[in-house]
Amino acid sequence: MGARREPGAQFIARGAAVVNRIVTGAHYGLRDWLMQRVSAVVMALYALYICGWLLWNTPSGYAAWTALFSGDVMRSFTLLTLLAVFFHAWVGVRDIVMDYVKPAGVRLVLHILVILTLMLYAIWSVQILWGI
Repeated sequence: MGARREPGAQFIARGAAVVNRIVTGAHYGLRDWLMQRVSAVVMALYALYICGWLLWNTPSGYAAWTALFSGDVMRSFTLLTLLAVFFHAWVGVRDIVMDYVKPAGVRLVLHILVILTLMLYAIWSVQILWGI
C-alpha cells in the first residue's frame, strides 16, 4: 500500500509532510485584536459612566442633557467613545467583507463606502458635540 497523503501536502525526504500554503492578506491579526479590545473597553467604560449618571441623576429634559454634555471633558469622552465605535465597526465590517465577498472589485467598493461613511459619521459627531 502507498503512503497516505494529506490534501495539499507535499512529501519530502523521510516521509515528512510539508503543507504548501499560499498565505494572503495583510496580517492584521494582533493589531485588529488589540483595536477591538481597546475600543470595547472604551465603549464599556462610557456605558458604565452614562448608566451611573442616569442612576444618580434624573434628567428632566433638554436642559439636563445639555448640562451633561456642556463640559469639554464629557464631550471629549463622548468623541473618544464614538471614534472607538467607528474603529470597532471598521474592523468588524472589514473582516466580514473580506471573508464573504469574493470579487475583489466589489470588496474594494464596499470597503471604500464603509470608510467614507465612517469618516462622515466622525465629522458629524464633531459637529454635533462642539456645534461647529
